Amino acid sequence: MLKFKADIKTLLFLCTTTALFFVQWHFGFHWWLYIAYLYFSVTITVIAHNHNHVPMWKNDFLNHVSDYWITLLYGFPAFVWTPTHNKNHHKFINKEGDYTITYRVTEKNNWLSLLSYPSISSYYQQSSVRNHLKLLWANDRTNFFIAIFQYVALAAFIGITMYLNWRKSLLFVVLPQQFAVFTVLIFNYIQHVYTDEESDFNHSRNFISPLTSAMLFNNGYHTAHHYRASVHWSLLPETHEKIAAQIDPSLIEKGFWNYMIKTYFVAPFVPKYRAVNMRQMRIEKEKMAAA
Repeated sequence: MLKFKADIKTLLFLCTTTALFFVQWHFGFHWWLYIAYLYFSVTITVIAHNHNHVPMWKNDFLNHVSDYWITLLYGFPAFVWTPTHNKNHHKFINKEGDYTITYRVTEKNNWLSLLSYPSISSYYQQSSVRNHLKLLWANDRTNFFIAIFQYVALAAFIGITMYLNWRKSLLFVVLPQQFAVFTVLIFNYIQHVYTDEESDFNHSRNFISPLTSAMLFNNGYHTAHHYRASVHWSLLPETHEKIAAQIDPSLIEKGFWNYMIKTYFVAPFVPKYRAVNMRQMRIEKEKMAAA
């Protein structure tokens, strides 16, 4: 009943994350298990993104059940990807009007801009969620209540775990959820910061190492994802190959951690590793042409 066999991996990750929660709730904190749990919590955000674009099941009921499952692990209603991501970010792709633009506060790309971005981006995305719910209430009551009950299910889950043991709830529910949401917004930032939002193929940074791809469901093939948002995550490498020659080589990184170390640890002290702000370069060229 799965649309793509590759989503057996998605189900395994959902089951593993759920199992890690119950094991830790029962047996208590073990740092090595908790680190694994944080990683799997981050993958849930990627799964939420993937399932939003290409629902896993051929059956609508199973897709709704999966939405609720994802919501409990993700820490935010799964439906919010529709107004904030599908209808906004994919429409504007880091241009003005995108609630997740990387240059809202500053054009700089440093530790401060990186770590402040998730909070700023989250704040500006809330209006799109409210507007989406108003639209559903006016035009599609069924999906309105499906969305609202995702909030109810999440609140009930957190509330019940808090009642049972608030310390465990904070450690094994709230903190992993918040860490995962924070991390996926960091991913969005580094995928678009210092790129050229007006370009058809240079609006995104890509991370294509086999390890990154395996760990994050090919999430690093970001230009390909924007190029064909309806393509299943398992087919993104093939889509990337079709357009790779049109992407600036500086926007194709091998590994996520290589980029992070180079950009945020080495570049402040070694100028040759500092990234070029392609957006600013385009703006300067436009000003010179108009002068």
